[in-house]
Amino acid sequence: MGNSDSKLHFRKAVIQLTTKTQPVEASEDVFWDQFWTDVNLTAQDIFALVPAAEIRAVREESPSNLATLCYKAVERLVLNADSGCVCERDRQAVLSCTRLLTRILPYIFEDPDWRGFFWSTVPKVGKSVDENDGECMRPLAESLLTAISDLLFCPDFTVESHSRTNADGPSDIQSIDSCEFIWEAGVGFAQTPPLNHTHDTNRAELLKLLLTCFSEEMYQSPSDTHTLNPWVSFFCSRDNRHALPLFTSLLNVVCAYDPVGYGVPYNHLMFSDQRGVLAELALQTLIVSLEQELVDNSNTSPNLSTNTDNCSADYNRNTTAEGCQAPRGENLFVNYLSRIHREEDFNFILRGISRLLNNPLLQTYLPHSCKKIEFHQELLVLFWKLCDLNKKFLFYVLKSSDVLDILVPILFYLNDARANQSRVGLVHIGVFILLLLSGERNFGVRLNKPYIVRVPMDISVFAGTHADLLIVVFHKIITSGHQRLQPLYDCLLTIIVNVSPYLKSLSMVAANKLLHLLEVFSSQWFLFCSPVAHHLVFFLLEVFNNIIQYQFDGNCNLVYGIIRKRNLFHQLANLPTDVSSIQKALQKKSRSGSTHSAVFMETSNPYSTACSEGPYKTTPIQTGTLNASLKAMPRIDKLTETSQVSEDGTTLLLQQSDAAHSQSDTSSETQVKDAEPTSGEEDQKSEKEDCDGSQKRVSSSSDWAPTPDWVQSWKSKLPLQTIMRLLQVLVPQVEKICIDKGLTDESEILKFLQHGTLVGLLPVPHPILIRKYQANEGTALWFRTYMWGIIYLHNVDPPVWYDTDVKLFEIQRI
Repeated sequence: MGNSDSKLHFRKAVIQLTTKTQPVEASEDVFWDQFWTDVNLTAQDIFALVPAAEIRAVREESPSNLATLCYKAVERLVLNADSGCVCERDRQAVLSCTRLLTRILPYIFEDPDWRGFFWSTVPKVGKSVDENDGECMRPLAESLLTAISDLLFCPDFTVESHSRTNADGPSDIQSIDSCEFIWEAGVGFAQTPPLNHTHDTNRAELLKLLLTCFSEEMYQSPSDTHTLNPWVSFFCSRDNRHALPLFTSLLNVVCAYDPVGYGVPYNHLMFSDQRGVLAELALQTLIVSLEQELVDNSNTSPNLSTNTDNCSADYNRNTTAEGCQAPRGENLFVNYLSRIHREEDFNFILRGISRLLNNPLLQTYLPHSCKKIEFHQELLVLFWKLCDLNKKFLFYVLKSSDVLDILVPILFYLNDARANQSRVGLVHIGVFILLLLSGERNFGVRLNKPYIVRVPMDISVFAGTHADLLIVVFHKIITSGHQRLQPLYDCLLTIIVNVSPYLKSLSMVAANKLLHLLEVFSSQWFLFCSPVAHHLVFFLLEVFNNIIQYQFDGNCNLVYGIIRKRNLFHQLANLPTDVSSIQKALQKKSRSGSTHSAVFMETSNPYSTACSEGPYKTTPIQTGTLNASLKAMPRIDKLTETSQVSEDGTTLLLQQSDAAHSQSDTSSETQVKDAEPTSGEEDQKSEKEDCDGSQKRVSSSSDWAPTPDWVQSWKSKLPLQTIMRLLQVLVPQVEKICIDKGLTDESEILKFLQHGTLVGLLPVPHPILIRKYQANEGTALWFRTYMWGIIYLHNVDPPVWYDTDVKLFEIQRI
């Protein structure tokens, strides 16, 4: 009954605000207090009682009232933060102000005329003017962010009170060392605070408001996002005295979270998991805070990675923002992350991320008995940032087989999401991570570990290594994935190229998958239908060359497959370049309709029945599913830089012009639909929903036509010498053995190949070329839109940004 009265009184206050034609003065505290004093409403209640239409109406018709409401709400937060929320009434007022601002802020941001409101200079709330004349005026946003940061370490509200901080009074609250109140043990903090669900709930409310403040970026077009987000800039700067404990708290809460808990079946159905809600919001806040490096951090980052002993993540109460003297204006969250160097900290982070990534893969005898997390995409973004910003962490991950605990769930997500249009972004982030890892030699070496633990995936059954698993899943993505994944084909093959010199023994299944891809991509009509389709053949030939030249002894399965499919290589060597043959091949393409489906349907593939797992049964997308659009992915030559691996294992960066044939003109625009006019209503719809800019590429490349000179230009560079020499030597030997011994069992042939050698018979081994990921503006923009798209779609209770006019991406209903 009391809750109904509270809702009624609050609703009356909202109606008063929206109907008043005259501005309400800020001094009329009786009117403003009814929005947060003695108000006991949930976030869902406030979202329902403050409709979007009324917020926009106040914004347009009574702008001064909306401005005063925001100012008074921030003022109340600041006053209560200064006083330390000593009573329950103050704490409830803080929660009401927090929820109200979370509701209103997106509508402030969506109007360009209002966007600078919070950065306008107003009297410093919570302080008298004569108390500090130098700081009597400050932007409202800074007051809000400072209050949120203070409240996140407010004893008895968001953290447990220590005996020596029980004294009431602003001076005590302002002087407490928040490093003593870090939320969870882990990086640089050994004490495990007692679990308090109320504190977790209050933290979650404040983090949701913080995330809403950061979301101003959503309401700017992608072309404007090169400008720094002022909210993130201030929050992660030295002006925030809680930057270090906040960073540590967010990281530790995420990495220490265990959704299985004590292992009691169905415990997540019997009890609400507030720590899970907090972990998700902490993760989202953390990845947004790590999104940008302020000033030109490129000049200072080398020092951060080499000077870790002077200012490391060995955080204790003496390690503060002042102790780590970072350049003013630098993002301290990036600074702290890049300085972590202790192995126990790396172990804690990697173990936590691995546990959470593997959580959806758990299989139990009781269906749905374990809680499954839904924030694995944010975890992948965090893992990406850790590897990208802290190279010592990357090397630690690759130092042992622990990297496979990250690889297997990523491959699971890739396979699971490949045919789902709404999960294209998940496939992209997984491929980006594997591209980054594959640039390091140790990753390829680790892939040789046998794959024993079976994860539920609809792929071919095989007995082999993690390298086999990677190749089988990549083959599945290419052959039965959504057509919007076509821009990733060369990324997938680049990853295989990078690891191929280190793969000691491919299974027969994986070898056949690679040869199937070559058969598909080397068909004449596919090669001639796009100006860049032939790059895929170059990548596959490089894979075969690397394995033959560097790992011939253990790869009898692949060698046997090459011998069986030798016609493929002879056809490539004898590819016709005359006009009539080109036109004949293109006529076949025009009859096939959709290139993506035809590329794998029309080829005469002897392995199609033996190696296929049958039609992929996709889970139908629920009607009305929301999907956030993605920016176009940069070309592969923009994504990578080519390095040459020397005999001692060191890498030497090559100029693009010095790279081998397949790198000089490499491009990731391998999507066939970008090289031809699409046909059919479904293709046209898909193009409209695809990444920004793809329509432009389609129209420009549709005028392209293959010519004999063009075919000859790349045909002459095909790296077939090694394979042809292998065939020249081994085919007569295999045929002779089969005739002499009457062999029909391929196991005997494999045994012969296993003990054979080509030492001195093959051309001089070419240098190992590795294409390492390199950061660029295109991928930075892609990550920004992807990250905010996830956050938009995952914050639906309450729906913080739903139905607001976001500009960074488009929301589509599938």
